[in-house]
Amino acid sequence: MELHDVWFVLIAVLWTGYFFLEGFDFGVGVLTGLLARNRAEKRVLINTVGPVWDGNEVWLLTAGGATFAAFPEWYATLFSGFYLPLLVILVCLIVRGVAFEYRAKRPEESWQRNWETAIFWTSLIPAFLWGVAFANIVRGVKIDKSFEYVGTVGDLLNPYALLGGLVTLTLFTFHGTVFTALKTLGEIRERARTLALRVGLVTAVLAAVFLLWTQSESGDGKSLVALVVAIAALAAALVANQAGREGWSFALSGITIVATVAMFFLSLFPNVMPSSLNSDWSLTVTNASSSPYTLKIMTWCAGIATPIVLLYQGWTYWVFRKRIGTQHIAPEAAAEAVN
Repeated sequence: MELHDVWFVLIAVLWTGYFFLEGFDFGVGVLTGLLARNRAEKRVLINTVGPVWDGNEVWLLTAGGATFAAFPEWYATLFSGFYLPLLVILVCLIVRGVAFEYRAKRPEESWQRNWETAIFWTSLIPAFLWGVAFANIVRGVKIDKSFEYVGTVGDLLNPYALLGGLVTLTLFTFHGTVFTALKTLGEIRERARTLALRVGLVTAVLAAVFLLWTQSESGDGKSLVALVVAIAALAAALVANQAGREGWSFALSGITIVATVAMFFLSLFPNVMPSSLNSDWSLTVTNASSSPYTLKIMTWCAGIATPIVLLYQGWTYWVFRKRIGTQHIAPEAAAEAVN
């Protein structure tokens, strides 16, 4: 296997890790507007991801940086052609981070309520747009012989891509719902399990249609295996949720995300960004990659740094592993929730 193939796999792993981890905290952000009934419950939801959300975003930074270094042509075409949706995602992530940090800086109810609304929308919008972006990458976009995107923003809003956006939005919300059931106590935990069933059923229908559509247009035997794993894991996650096995349900919803992202990249390879105008103009792992020397240096750096990052992030999750409930919210916050 050539180094450019290795880095294609590594970038796929980085995006998989990002969607697995950021997926559930996007889902929890959406739940602040769907599940929480009062201010105390919103605080419970926010506190479940409070210690880890910024660490989860490291995977996005690493995936973007690795793409820039390993496949500069891919990075250039992707970020120029998808400039507007990626800008919207970036703005949402910035506002979302500020909302997490600034929400509790002042006691006024209007101040906190506005930041909570920001958390909801800046979780929902990226969860949808990531699906739109990746669906377009898999489907192919208008790339000319100079490897430049020549389409418009409207071209990105095709039915296939919009369906992909709905799939990632509902899948991340389901992932966040089972995470909430895993991390909380009392009534909010029970309501999360009930909501997980409803969201999961919608997700299953949308995902089945989208993945079968993907398989029919660009799939092969390997992507078919990923499709089967994704659907089976999602069904098993729903069964585990109904049985009250939140840990298993969360793990299985995560496997659904892993298999879905794997199907994306398996459908792509050896392309990294297919051209819908002419297949000869597609960006591939060969014509979009950096020099072998650059890839070699990157491989050594990744081999040293990656285990350290994984150990540190794993330790963070271990430290904050316990469940929380409204009884853990400060009395003044609970009083605000009643008012």
